[in-house]
Amino acid sequence: MRVSPSGKARASQARIRGFESRHPLHRSSTTAQSRRFHFQEATMTESHPVFDTFIFDLDGTILDTMPDLIHVTNETLAHFGYPTHTDAAIHSFVGDGAQRLIYRALPEGTPDAVCAEALEYWKALYPKTGHARTRHYAHMPETLAELKARGCKLAVLSNKYEGGVKDVIPRFLPDLFEMLHGECEGIPRKPDPTGLLRTIRELGSAPERTAYVGDSAGDMRVAHNAGTYAIGADWGYNPVSTLQEAQAGVIISDPTQLLEFARA
Repeated sequence: MRVSPSGKARASQARIRGFESRHPLHRSSTTAQSRRFHFQEATMTESHPVFDTFIFDLDGTILDTMPDLIHVTNETLAHFGYPTHTDAAIHSFVGDGAQRLIYRALPEGTPDAVCAEALEYWKALYPKTGHARTRHYAHMPETLAELKARGCKLAVLSNKYEGGVKDVIPRFLPDLFEMLHGECEGIPRKPDPTGLLRTIRELGSAPERTAYVGDSAGDMRVAHNAGTYAIGADWGYNPVSTLQEAQAGVIISDPTQLLEFARA
């Protein structure tokens, strides 16, 4: 269920699913970790955690990049003389970084040297043609701007290669994030918490003050591994059931609902 696009008044009605009272900042008197609260149309009345640091996944969370990922991947395959894939097939390859995407898209048995060459070609092509179809999700820019106006620290940590993160974010969401990180030397792919913990330190924050927002099971796991609060985004590339199974602290249906978890 999504927040109606009728403005901030409705956005304040927190229609939030699966809220677990197990985070250190949760101020409910309930101690049973298994208790869940289900809010459908009513304004949230239970106490809930408040954070001053929000770190985001990229693809499927703040930007819908899938159409361009599909295009660039198929262009790369065609360049090397390999069969292209359907949109659904490439969708299934996405989520673990560019290297995994390309290696999964290439035919089984492709020599390692060709895989490496294809990956470099993909990385070179992406900044040139990989943004024509990308769009930010509805209500994302204004939500990020409001979080920043409230003094919250904002950053991106993605499994996309770091150069891609630093290229695409300024094109679509400029001047909103203090830190932009992707997979690189020193930052392994999620759910390894190394990159998330590093980003938190660079922001001058702490895990218990931080919420990590993402659309995948890996995003929920990295949040738990780093000791942060896991917020699942149901508008992304994965079914809600994967977020539930990965123990999302809460699953939201619209970016504006993040304001319920931000300091006033």
